[in-house]
Amino acid sequence: MTETQTAPTNPAETSTTINLDGVDVPFQEGETIYEISERHRKEVPTLCYDDRLEAFGSCRLCVVEVEGLRNPVASCTTKATEGMVVRTKTEPIEKHRKTLMELVVSENTGGEKRNGQIDVDPLRGLKSQELSLLADRYDVDGTRFAGKTSGTTNIQDDNPFILRDYDKCISCYRCVRVCAEREGDYAISVMNRGFHTQITTEFENDLKDSACTFCGQCVQTCPTGALADKKAMRDVDTPGEIQKTRSICPYCGVGCSVDILSKGEKIVGIHPAMDGPANVGALCIKGQYAFDFVQHPDRLKTPLVRKDGQLVEASWDEALDRAAAGFVKAKKDHGRHSVYAIASGRAPHESSYTLQKFIRAGFATNHVDNCSRA
Repeated sequence: MTETQTAPTNPAETSTTINLDGVDVPFQEGETIYEISERHRKEVPTLCYDDRLEAFGSCRLCVVEVEGLRNPVASCTTKATEGMVVRTKTEPIEKHRKTLMELVVSENTGGEKRNGQIDVDPLRGLKSQELSLLADRYDVDGTRFAGKTSGTTNIQDDNPFILRDYDKCISCYRCVRVCAEREGDYAISVMNRGFHTQITTEFENDLKDSACTFCGQCVQTCPTGALADKKAMRDVDTPGEIQKTRSICPYCGVGCSVDILSKGEKIVGIHPAMDGPANVGALCIKGQYAFDFVQHPDRLKTPLVRKDGQLVEASWDEALDRAAAGFVKAKKDHGRHSVYAIASGRAPHESSYTLQKFIRAGFATNHVDNCSRA
């Protein structure tokens, strides 16, 4: 399309528009240029942006040209106005972004050249590839401004879940903001300025001695892998490609959506689903890290029934028949009130409904409860 052409719009939509890269596009009051650009699939880079958080505008990679303004503006914090003319990708803007990336990468790597890219294993976290992908896109390796770096690593923190590798930190503050804005924990903060900037806890304690609940949100929003999933990192050298399988967390009835990471038949980690309707990317410590039970060597893989005082393996048909016979015998020998059911707090609503229906309709009793009842 040329600059005079207009993108087709729904007549029911508002007539308020901006000109985005030569095309008139509608927007809603209060939307930022970045949000509009994302909706129209413009490749506007950013490192400090997480759409679940308040826009921060610190990395300046998302700058765009706005006609009539002398300097580029951060698209994530600039609200759109009627008739605004915006250009998201021009030669000066791309040069500006490349220079910013060279500065960021030099601070992150100390100018160490790593085959033209920054190597970060995807098992470190959901967003851990963002910096390395942008470094590849702009063909920067941190050598142009090689020199002093910021962030002092704290890999000595002996908590079992989160690796604090601050040598990779770029001070985007996404970890600090997600802890405060999404979790309300305020467990981590920022101290000092410039090259002495450091992500820290109160009194510089280890995470286990802070207000941290180990929800993993800081890990999953980190764009560099400076914060990493220790449990997932155990399988960096495990052979096989990482596969993602969408599922539901089994630990309570909320129904948080998760992406299960696996290599072959082995589960190696959990990523929160950012589009999960119940959790929108949030998880608790159990949903994020407590998956070892799935492949634990002590986990039962077949039903057991008691024969001659010993538990022995059985088929599902035999086990279910034995259970049904036990219910019938209890009711016959001791009456309908001898049967009592407790639903698991980990069960989804459908399972809890089925259990109470089984007790009420099958035994004509209300002796049913739930282990998570308050």
